[in-house]
Amino acid sequence: MKKLLMLVLIVSVILFQIADVIHAEEKSVQKETRPNILFLLADDLGWGDLGSYGNQRKRTPNLDKLASQGILFTQFYQGGSVCSPSRATLLTSRFPAELKIHGHFATPEQNKARAMPNELALQTPTLPRFLKQSGYRTIHIGKWHLGNPKPNVDALQEYGFDETYLFNRDRNIPSDGQGPSRPDSSRIFVDDAIQAISAVKDQPFYAQVWFFDTHAPLIPPAELREPYRNKRFTPDGFTTPYEVFSAALTEFDRQIGRLLKFLEDSGLADNTIVIFSSDNGPEDIEIANAAWSGVGNTGPLRGRKRSLYEGGVRLPFIVRWNGNIPAGQVNNHSVISGADLLPTLTSIAGIELPDDVKKTLRGENITDALKGNKQFTRSKPLYWEWRFRIANHLWNRSPILAIRDGQWKLLLNPDQSRIELYDIPNDHSEQNNVAEKYPDIVKKLSEKILAWQKTLPEGPYEPTAGKNDYPFPKEK
Repeated sequence: MKKLLMLVLIVSVILFQIADVIHAEEKSVQKETRPNILFLLADDLGWGDLGSYGNQRKRTPNLDKLASQGILFTQFYQGGSVCSPSRATLLTSRFPAELKIHGHFATPEQNKARAMPNELALQTPTLPRFLKQSGYRTIHIGKWHLGNPKPNVDALQEYGFDETYLFNRDRNIPSDGQGPSRPDSSRIFVDDAIQAISAVKDQPFYAQVWFFDTHAPLIPPAELREPYRNKRFTPDGFTTPYEVFSAALTEFDRQIGRLLKFLEDSGLADNTIVIFSSDNGPEDIEIANAAWSGVGNTGPLRGRKRSLYEGGVRLPFIVRWNGNIPAGQVNNHSVISGADLLPTLTSIAGIELPDDVKKTLRGENITDALKGNKQFTRSKPLYWEWRFRIANHLWNRSPILAIRDGQWKLLLNPDQSRIELYDIPNDHSEQNNVAEKYPDIVKKLSEKILAWQKTLPEGPYEPTAGKNDYPFPKEK
């Protein structure tokens, strides 16, 4: 009997040891097959500001190198034409107007006047929450602008983040982006990212580094401006907007290069998906805080920040995943969106989303496109609404509503006072309104966008929203 018990005990110990080995192997395999994710987001950087997107004047060698190592998409759209709406879509795969996020979060009084809450609703399903629940270490660094969390390490815990590195007044980077350390903000956030990622052990990480640059006010020191200074035409004591913006952009690019080098040196590069984009189009020089820097570039695209024309919502999108996606590919065909990040990244991480969440997602799984299928075609339309004034030239002042469906983009006011239809692949600059030529397509897309608008929460529209009139002198 004792021998039998001893045998049972020995067998039990062996089985437990085997189970531990299997568990360790499974954990190791899971860690190897589930990639880390690093999401870099610029602020107010235009579609045409990078060398890899055709800019021949500004210097962005590190981001251009990143593009050469992965895929560059030319038809990527954010969910909004200003920061808070776009960021809400990136985290939730919902169109921002559905969440009552119509413009940027501001003071409680201004939010109320726009029929907006004071923050992204805490119960909203988010990408970091799903990743955290599945074993990812989730980290937010830099600008948030989805409400006013407390400036401490647990500030964004309810949205699914394990760690938070926010700007705050102790670091001389207050919430409006100004302060003595404003020119150093990108360096500070890269330092934070290196520190946070270095501390992650035995689990995959999701780290989003959301920069201030190139959002105004930009105040790069003279030594950074010098390479862009036209000494022949710029008097001593003066700078040009081009000089200021380009210097800030180049320093931003340099800091991103430092972060990417850290990934290489630490052996993380091959198992890390690196994503780069911007939240919306470039700021207009008419806006006070950008009066000396508002020359961000939209390339051939019409419109800027706040506009629903391409230059306001269509942005750079670069993805690198060494060994898993082709290097140096340019995808000019696939229409993709910030709403696609949640369903795509959770799928890559092996996460099965709840059925009730799947029903609300406005994005779709674009893994096929990320792995090199240039013919990937989205099945879901993209919708936008902008209820407020649009700055500067009337050429940039879009109607209130927009829809992109297949090759077509329709913009219109709800009262149909303006109706514009563009064949985007053949008219990226939105110069040729073909609404009269294709009335059936106008009817089909109008019905879709107006039906969607009826589902949105009610709220005020500024009197100038959707208008592009001009007080032209009248004969007396």
